[in-house]
Amino acid sequence: MKLLNFFKSFKNDESGAVTVDWVVLTAAIVGLGLVVMTTVSTGMRTAATSISTDLGTNMTSAAALN
Repeated sequence: MKLLNFFKSFKNDESGAVTVDWVVLTAAIVGLGLVVMTTVSTGMRTAATSISTDLGTNMTSAAALN
């Protein structure tokens, strides 16, 4: 009987299930963060290149006026 009670209590114990839930949620958040970072970085690189080009053009124009 003692062994049967042990198996019943083991089956009903859910203390480790919370840890598994948090690991899955954390992995999902990290995965979404990587997707967002990859998507945004392409646009940011394009914007930074455009700003750099515009600043270089304006600085060259301003230097030519002096």
